[in-house]
Order: sequence, then structure tokens, then C-alpha cells
Amino acid sequence: MPARCFVLSLLFIGTILLLPYRAYAATTEQQEIFAKRMELYKKTEAISNIPWYYIAAIDQYERNIRAVRKDLPKPEGLTGIYITPEVWSGPLNPNLDDTNPQRIRFFDGLGVDGNGDGKANRNDDEDVLFAIAHFLQQYGTDHDHIRIGLWDYYQRDKTVGLISGYARMYKNFQTLDLDEKHFPLPLHVNYSYRSTWGHARGWGGRRIHEGTDIFSGYGVTVYSTCYGIVEMKGWNRYGGWRIGIRDINNTYHYFAHLNGFAEGLKIGDIVTPGQPIGSVGSSGYGPPGTSGKFPPHLHFGLYKDNGRTEWSFDPFPHLKKWERETRNKKK
Repeated sequence: MPARCFVLSLLFIGTILLLPYRAYAATTEQQEIFAKRMELYKKTEAISNIPWYYIAAIDQYERNIRAVRKDLPKPEGLTGIYITPEVWSGPLNPNLDDTNPQRIRFFDGLGVDGNGDGKANRNDDEDVLFAIAHFLQQYGTDHDHIRIGLWDYYQRDKTVGLISGYARMYKNFQTLDLDEKHFPLPLHVNYSYRSTWGHARGWGGRRIHEGTDIFSGYGVTVYSTCYGIVEMKGWNRYGGWRIGIRDINNTYHYFAHLNGFAEGLKIGDIVTPGQPIGSVGSSGYGPPGTSGKFPPHLHFGLYKDNGRTEWSFDPFPHLKKWERETRNKKK
């Protein structure tokens, strides 16, 4: 073997051997971040009596919207809550970079000293978390009063609903690690799909296809693709019998043209990846009960909310990734 080929072979083998290590290292790093965040949330709870899962939910919501908004800076610390200088220091404060807690309080700013260092720094994770908790304390520490405080802060019903949903999931699972995904159909059945997002649709008026069609047989089980909350369930004249699930990353998972729903499943239920939620059908394109106007398949869509509006994006690459991950988990 030529020396060059031998070296390249060694590099290739080394890369293959490193892949599991890199995957493990990435997972370990993420777990360390979760642990540090949880420590901050629990510390804030101990000081404020605001349950840690509400603090975590607010932080997760803010991180979600900052990831998809161009008008907000990307988070640099452990936490993702962004408070503008005007709100932090006080709208009439001549020094928008003020870190003096007494002066900020005089100007009715939100900023506080959360870690006892004598400064109210809006770039300090502890100060920011305690500032939010201190704001909510004014309304009370139970669920209903926290929701009132959230509405007063965000002035948006949907935001209050999203944060409350995240809090329910964190409380239910007692962990921040809720990113696992699952392919929506059993891997052992016959199915096929390709990228169809953005294709033209004619029924009901000109529109684009906001999802990926996964063709399979009637009655094939449909699984939840994520940890999430059932946000929508019922009939839609386009999608037929359909279910919408919101995950912890503020992504809405849409399952349409179903043949039926899993027994007992209802709006507000918390679901897990791989949990049966319904079955493949061909419902839709008409009044309730319409079926058979097209071959049986699952229409799967993904949508994002940025705190102002919601839009669809191509689920095809995500389905491919979840298909691989689901298959690897079963080995």
C-alpha cells in the first residue's frame, strides 16, 4: 500500500472511531449545561418561592424566541432571558447601563442583585433569573397568580399559554432534558416519503404544501415525535382528523389525515416520544367524516412561533434524522 493511502486509511479509521466519542462528549456537555441551569433555577426558587419549573419555562421560552428572531441578541450565558436596558435600569434612568440596585429601584427598573455581589447586572444569570422571580412575586407564588404576572410582563395570551405548558412538562418529568425525538411511524411497516414541502396544492384554493406526506397503510400506528402537550385535536376540512403537539423548543408538530385517535387522548395531555396518538388514514378535504379522496398517508408538519407570529418549515430533514435515531435506539 502506498504511504499516502496508508495515512489516509489511518485517518479514516480514526475518524470512525472518534464518532461515538464525539457523540458521547456532546451529550455529556449538554447534560452539564442542564445541571448548571437546574442549580440556578433551584437557587432562585429557594430565594423567591417561585417554583423552579416556572423559572425554567420562562428561560426556555426566551431562548426559543431568541433563536429565531433577528431583532434580539443571541444568549451568551447559561440562561436565555433578555431584559432591555430600559426595563432593567428604569425608563427614566439616565444611565441605561446602571448596575446600582438602589438607583435602579428609584427609577422603577426591574434589575436586582440576585447573587449578593452588590451589583444588579443584566448580563449576570443569577441577577436576571431573580429579577424575573422578584417581578412575579408581586402577584403571588401559586399557578393562577403567576399566570397573571406572566400576562402583565409579556402582554400576550399565547406566550402565557406556552410558558405554562413548558412549566407543566418540567414539573411532570422533573428534568430539563426533553429533546428526544421519535419517527412518527413504526419502522417495520411499509412506508415511503420524500420532500414535498412547498409544493402547490389546489383543493380549497391555491396554497402550498406545509409538510411532508408519509404514505403507508390504513390503521398503521402514528407516534408522537416528541415530548410535548396536545394543543389541538379534532377535525379540519383540509387535514381531516388531526392532532397538534407543542414541544419544549416551541415547535408545533402537526399530524393530519388520521384514521382515528389513540383512546383517551385529549387536548392538554402531556405525551412522550414514541407514544401512540392515532393511526394513518385518508380523512379530510370536506366536512367531518370525509375520507378516501386520496391514498392513505400521514401529513406531518412543523411550525415555529417567534413571540409574534407562526410559520411552517420543511420537516423532511428532521424526519430523516429522527428515522436514523429511532432505528439506532432499537438496535
